[in-house]
Amino acid sequence: MYDAVIVGSGPNGLAAAITLAQAGQSVVVIEGAETVGGGMRSAELTLPGFTHDICSAIHPLGMGSPFFHSLPLADYGLEWIQPDIPLAHPFDDGSAAALHRSLDATAATLGADGAAYVRLMAPFVRDYDKIVHAFLGPLRLPRYPLAMARFGLKALFSAEKLARRYFKHDRAQALFAGLAAHSIMPLDKAATAAFGLMLGILGHAVGWPLPRGGSQNLANALAAYLHSLGGEIVTGQWIADLGDLPPARATFLDITPRQFLHMAGNRLPGGYERRLQRYRYGPGVFKVDWALSEPIPWRAVAPRRAGTVHLGPLLGDMVNSERAMWHGPPSATPYIIVVQQTLFDATRAPAGKHTGWAYCHVPNGSTEDMTQAIEQQMERFAPGFGDIVLARHTMTTQAYERYNPNYVGGDINGGIQDLRQLFTRPVARINPYSTPLEHVYLCSSATPPGGGVHGMCGYFAARSLL
Repeated sequence: MYDAVIVGSGPNGLAAAITLAQAGQSVVVIEGAETVGGGMRSAELTLPGFTHDICSAIHPLGMGSPFFHSLPLADYGLEWIQPDIPLAHPFDDGSAAALHRSLDATAATLGADGAAYVRLMAPFVRDYDKIVHAFLGPLRLPRYPLAMARFGLKALFSAEKLARRYFKHDRAQALFAGLAAHSIMPLDKAATAAFGLMLGILGHAVGWPLPRGGSQNLANALAAYLHSLGGEIVTGQWIADLGDLPPARATFLDITPRQFLHMAGNRLPGGYERRLQRYRYGPGVFKVDWALSEPIPWRAVAPRRAGTVHLGPLLGDMVNSERAMWHGPPSATPYIIVVQQTLFDATRAPAGKHTGWAYCHVPNGSTEDMTQAIEQQMERFAPGFGDIVLARHTMTTQAYERYNPNYVGGDINGGIQDLRQLFTRPVARINPYSTPLEHVYLCSSATPPGGGVHGMCGYFAARSLL
């Protein structure tokens, strides 16, 4: 008998297993796919020699995670690479705003709103350690109440309202809206400003890094460290029912409510089952990976040195795009997140060649092929882009759900992260990780603090048992 069995080897499943193994518990992780990683996998999706990140690519929360930061992952092969510029946001006139590690360098790209940006962000960057401790965790009394009060007063705004209230011009408004749109919610919804603030703070405090060789190497380092603690990992074994698990004193499930309902069968009390059935999933994503003959020919200068590029371009454009992915049909000119890893990591492509990674938000379960809309936006800001595409690979919302059943309808966050469902995910309980089944815990992104490659859901689930 194991002390604990963990289903799923995403960042949260591995974090739960490591936390338990560090405490001397015997653990086994069971993964349905042939490789560990969940949303941290990489593969040759287009042509031989081109390594693409299947889901997550840039990891500000990975480096900013208090739990991951505490682990000796560099000893197990993980090397973080910091792009020259964490983020660029180009405009139609050939210029671009940019989020640099330096607040002043960022302000210099924002024109007349530069000073306002520094006034908004500087206090939060100084309090980064205090804010991230509370932001990446379940609802609880804050250890640093004054810092969190200052943050919370602005975080509760909608992203659109905060952008218009604090900035007077397009450049800063657009840069902030692009950050907040990572929430995968309409930008006029309350508390979407929290996502923009947090990603901006992370950009200045720890950067927006990528793992050398692919996101798979973050998963591999976590797995190797778990092995060093005596933990076991079994791959290629899908669990359809809780009764299929080996004997253990506790079970941790890195799955969302829909899979839990299926695996639990008729074991759950009726009231809890009905509450899980009301759990809300959010919009999905449509993704394109490219094998490229050369770097993306951005018209603006800053994107040529940036790890991540947001294509909007203006606040109103992104408000419309993110409203469309909520209500459908998807926008013909979508907000797009682009990543260009090979500018900084030559190990991912043959000599002189490059990769491109991009996705847009679409309604949950959408069958729309967004390839043309995405590539039209690329041509808009990088004329001649189509001429350098050697091959492409696309993933619809259905493909993402087949790849990882946790991505229901293509929802990579494991459920909507609005005020109704941020700290009460999957249901409102004193211990959000526990279930009515004895010693059965949920530890996926459907528990606090939600989506992102940070492992904190798994860490807190394991701590709630320990």
